[in-house]
Amino acid sequence: MFSKIWMKFNGQMGLQTPPCNKHKVQPILKANNDTDEKDIGDQEQLVNPRSPPHSKISSDETYEAWMVEHPSALGSFDGMMKAAKGKKLVIFLDYDGTLSPIVNDPDSAFMSDEMRAAVHEVGKYFPTAIISGRSIDKVKKFVQLSNVYYAGSHGMDIMAPPRPVKANDGKHHNVNTDKKGNEVLFQPAKKFLPAIQKIFTELEKETRKIPGARVEDNKFCVSVHFRQVEEQDFKILEEKVKLILENYPEFRLSWGRKVMEVKPVIEWDKGDALEYFLETLGLNNTSDVLPMYIGDDKTDEDAFKVIRRIGQGYPIVVSSIPKETEASYSLHDPSEVLTFLLRLARWRKSSLSSRSVSQIWHTDHATL
Repeated sequence: MFSKIWMKFNGQMGLQTPPCNKHKVQPILKANNDTDEKDIGDQEQLVNPRSPPHSKISSDETYEAWMVEHPSALGSFDGMMKAAKGKKLVIFLDYDGTLSPIVNDPDSAFMSDEMRAAVHEVGKYFPTAIISGRSIDKVKKFVQLSNVYYAGSHGMDIMAPPRPVKANDGKHHNVNTDKKGNEVLFQPAKKFLPAIQKIFTELEKETRKIPGARVEDNKFCVSVHFRQVEEQDFKILEEKVKLILENYPEFRLSWGRKVMEVKPVIEWDKGDALEYFLETLGLNNTSDVLPMYIGDDKTDEDAFKVIRRIGQGYPIVVSSIPKETEASYSLHDPSEVLTFLLRLARWRKSSLSSRSVSQIWHTDHATL
């Protein structure tokens, strides 16, 4: 197991929530078995703790009840920004289902030009990182922006700003650079690469006869997509994946939205990646920093939990149905994410005083 490379946050400030939200967010209910995890990952279950057993209410009513606990980030925007005044916002974004719609073909999960422009605007005013389950090369190809940071493979492959990082023993962490001089500061699963390639090859071979199954190499993890697999074939696919993993005890199987994820068993997830970015940006251990994370999937819950543990910031879930989550706020779908990001950039732009954008950048950001 790899140990974390920074000191944990000690701040005890209260989580930023709008005045109208008097309810506490319900804790996540853990899945008891693989089937439950599959259902949770696909967000197919409805959650309404207020309704009595066997009650029949419409999904709209259920969603409205859920939003009492997880109010709209758009409707709460003014209150959120009022609390953020004078503080440093750091923006973290998932990709699939957040910046792009969920599609049947993972290679066609393109973000719109409008979304790209919105993320670019946000990146002009705030340190911004995209943390995706995709390989870092794939998510960079989709996003096509140079003013944001990237973390691929669920945070196991990080490209962050050139800043020295010390481990717990006080020694500087080794860094690698790509051909353009961008630093790949952390790859905690690097030693697993040979095994990951073997798993990918075996999965491709064993699943190619299952119609609709798609195996994706995301460098430090392998994704088995089953969105287009017929129900009667799913169990066969699942058994093949589990059978292969029996020979690789250092790997585990987890679930996302119509996808099985094969990952090395290490203490690293999207929440750790969020903390790593804060560390390398020099924005950890300070009470005036508010991390904001927007994501839609089960893997994003790790980042939501970190923000809750820090005790300050804005965890925002993207969901069109009620779901168990650690997020404090919600957005309905990527179109609302677009509206929120545009509004966030406009708010920042309008809040600038006599200082120039360049001065703001050098004050609030680490140099790209």
